[in-house]
Amino acid sequence: MTQASLKSDIKSLLKERKAVLLAHNYMRDEVQEIADITGDSLALSMEAAKTDAEVIVFCGVHFMAESASILAPEKTVLLPRLDAGCPMADMVSAEELKKLKATLTGVPVVTYVNSSAAVKAESDICCTSANALKVVQSMSEKEIIFAPDKNLGSYVARFTDKKFHLWEGYCPTHERLRPEVVKELKAQNPGAPFVCHPECNPAVVALADHVCSTTGMYDYCKKSSAKRFIIGTEAGILWRLKRENPEKEFILASPALICPNMKLTSLEDVHEALVSMTPVVKVPEEVRIPAKRALDRMLAIPRD
Repeated sequence: MTQASLKSDIKSLLKERKAVLLAHNYMRDEVQEIADITGDSLALSMEAAKTDAEVIVFCGVHFMAESASILAPEKTVLLPRLDAGCPMADMVSAEELKKLKATLTGVPVVTYVNSSAAVKAESDICCTSANALKVVQSMSEKEIIFAPDKNLGSYVARFTDKKFHLWEGYCPTHERLRPEVVKELKAQNPGAPFVCHPECNPAVVALADHVCSTTGMYDYCKKSSAKRFIIGTEAGILWRLKRENPEKEFILASPALICPNMKLTSLEDVHEALVSMTPVVKVPEEVRIPAKRALDRMLAIPRD
């Protein structure tokens, strides 16, 4: 099938199945193009919770589909590629987190949404890169466990006097961006702001003109008077940046900024998922209820 016929069939199937197609900002261009809603983890979690659709087709990675199942248990959640995982999420398990909690009695756990449902269930509250600082500031405790992203945690820690116990996890894609590469690009493009994601290494974050989530990048680049930007996050963000700012130039900070898991989902996969109504992601109730409590606490905090 051609891309045009695939897209047409997908649209028809979405209507027939009473389904909504959600796509993360890092998805392939053609998947973002056909999605009903694109966004970051927090935005898509919120859409999953409030949509009237009976079926959610989540073009993202496994933990995102789990979050949709947690927030909307009455809906069918399809993940077109069940093998689309998240290496960072795999760096922490519920069992390991329980062990750390046992050694730090009474210290609350703030968990990045890039984590499994089982890990969320062991957490006090979740956060995303868009609201991590607000989540931490909302807590009365002076000491927290922050998992699994040590880079995001160390960035947030700069703006608070709380003591952080950082989990040793990270995003392999963002970690591949090296400071020397950024320095060279900045020298080659004077005046071009370097905008980076807080999942990047602290040495890279230190070079940034602006640090924010993917949604924050869209806003920053749209409002900025600059005509050229160096972008320090996964390549999928370029599609919407270019669409919304055709008169501006966007330079990906490194060709290594491609997440293989985010690029797994194709139009063919979306089509097949809607035809077969598989693979279904369903979080069991004994995990869903405590995980939902952590997500609900996050969603109750206003985002920027």
